[in-house]
Amino acid sequence: MASSRDDFIIAIRSAFLKKSTKQKFSLLTLAFLSIFIIVLSNLNLKPVILLKSAIKEVVYRSSFIVSIPENLIISSYFNVSEYTTYFKKFQNTKEELEKLKSENISSEIIKSENEELKNLIDGYIFSKNKILAKVIVDHDSPFLKTIIINKGSKENIKIGTNIYDRNYLVGRVIEVNFKTSRVLLLTDLNSSVPVSITPNNVQAIIVGNGDTNGEIKYIKGNFINEIENNSIAYTSGTGSIFDSGTPVGRVKLNDENPSKKVLIDFYSDFSQLKYVYAEIENIIASEDEDSDSIEETASTNTEKIKLDLINEEVEIFKESNLKFIEENESLKKDKNNLIEQLSILQKENELQKNTINQNNIDKEELEFLRLNLIYSHKCQSKKLFSSGFKVGTKEYKDCIMRKGKMLND
Repeated sequence: MASSRDDFIIAIRSAFLKKSTKQKFSLLTLAFLSIFIIVLSNLNLKPVILLKSAIKEVVYRSSFIVSIPENLIISSYFNVSEYTTYFKKFQNTKEELEKLKSENISSEIIKSENEELKNLIDGYIFSKNKILAKVIVDHDSPFLKTIIINKGSKENIKIGTNIYDRNYLVGRVIEVNFKTSRVLLLTDLNSSVPVSITPNNVQAIIVGNGDTNGEIKYIKGNFINEIENNSIAYTSGTGSIFDSGTPVGRVKLNDENPSKKVLIDFYSDFSQLKYVYAEIENIIASEDEDSDSIEETASTNTEKIKLDLINEEVEIFKESNLKFIEENESLKKDKNNLIEQLSILQKENELQKNTINQNNIDKEELEFLRLNLIYSHKCQSKKLFSSGFKVGTKEYKDCIMRKGKMLND
């Protein structure tokens, strides 16, 4: 260590010797000035404190001024990126708007053609309008899911009229009065809706489960494995009870569900219904059609709808009865199994009781034999006039169990 320190000093001296006089003076001046500044910075003198504060202020201000271009560049970059994102979104929105406009025009053309064809074929057309109705009574119970609305036959409401929450199907009318109507909701146990499930167009029937969901009960063919989670279910129009193409809900598949039920999450929250829309039909006759014929046709259609509803309710009742019969048979089997299990348990209990009693008897015999070895001379009658007992009698056994003590003792 000493030799290395001497080498370092020699190197510094040689450096000074190689420098000129002016350079030596400058280097020494800087060294002494540095030492002087270090000493002053450690002294808490007021002029020194003020000088340090002024230097810090200049440094901080200079740093802020120097960082302005950098911050400006960063903010400009983010602004340009944000503008580019907004512009892309605007382009996408513009394209979607143009597409929707073209689809709207196409749908208007198709609608106009359909109305024209209906007018040519039937001489009249049905114009469907939705009227706003207020929910005045909400029967929310485990067995009844219906609501009462403030529209009735006065507003052309009929049995089977579809009821909507915005564009989503929520139920159909099952009872009509002059100013009110009762609506059977999709969550009711007696409700059944034919639907198509995307993307594989699986035909099924949704039945209410009395809660907040629906359950797919019947599927045409063995297509249950083709149903995907979050698939959209919409009315198929089968049976002419509900219009086709109306959204109903989404499929909810739960792997943790042991019963493997396929549930439907309805789009509407039936507990929050305050206002609904009732779809009514207005018959618009052509100029050449007789009004009596139109009324007769409308009456025939109404009767047909009623018959379809009655047939559907009959089918529902039949299915419900079959389910009840199956459940009754299942309960009977469970009852018989429980009775058999109870009988088996009773036999086992009796067997255990007998085993316990036998163990108690065996213990008592062992105790008698043990005491007999010890106290037999006290209880056994050896002479003619002795006070003992004959071996084998009950008195002898009682004496042994009393450890040789007589009753007079």
